[in-house]
Amino acid sequence: MTSLAVGVVLCLTGWITLYTLLCSTSGSHGSEWNCRLVTLLHGILAVCITAYIGYVDGPWPFTHPGTKNTPLQITAMVISLGYFIFDMGWCVYFRTEGPVMLIHHTMSILGILLTLSLGESGIESCAVIFASEITNPLLQARWFLRQLGRYESLTGEAVDVLFVVLFVFMRIVVGGRMLYCELISPWPRFIIKCEGVAMYVLSWVFMVDIGRFAYRKSQSKYRRWRNQHRSAAANGHDGKQTERLPYHDE
Repeated sequence: MTSLAVGVVLCLTGWITLYTLLCSTSGSHGSEWNCRLVTLLHGILAVCITAYIGYVDGPWPFTHPGTKNTPLQITAMVISLGYFIFDMGWCVYFRTEGPVMLIHHTMSILGILLTLSLGESGIESCAVIFASEITNPLLQARWFLRQLGRYESLTGEAVDVLFVVLFVFMRIVVGGRMLYCELISPWPRFIIKCEGVAMYVLSWVFMVDIGRFAYRKSQSKYRRWRNQHRSAAANGHDGKQTERLPYHDE
């Protein structure tokens, strides 16, 4: 446990150092810009490591939940734990996030700590990290596009669509299947199963918010299209009247 604590402290120090360097070299962008760069880097790193764990190093989380933690699984969890502690502290200090996101970070921290302390179910934790972080680059890209004034574009539309589709597939569909395998398996401990249920419920809370966003955006696009269609029809009608005026004068 001492080595794990040292590892977490080192990773936390590394994320804080990276953030500090970004602030010192690109301070004109502001604190949130630099924090989101750190978040983007962690998302890419976490997805790459956990994808290798799930698809190459093994075991397969759907068939072998509750197995002993491997060194690579521990490394992935320690890196993410250091990041979540950093980001939780940043969000609390700058008061940028609501209660749902703070609950998500708290549950993530507690879940990883629980898995590390028990020494098992690391593959499930890595699967959750993978599913949670795979949409992260798209979420950050959306924010950066807004800051650069390029969100209202085809790129912004593509990012939104990909984010919603990927979130639904990974968090709800694949996450639901993962939870089912976790619950019916005799190997994971009861407290790990409870953590899995809590994380899946939280995914549905996010899903409701995303559904509302998608509905509002689709309604806004429909109203915009309808107004443009009416405007085009009105202009076309005026144009025909204008074309008839000379003949009428004659």
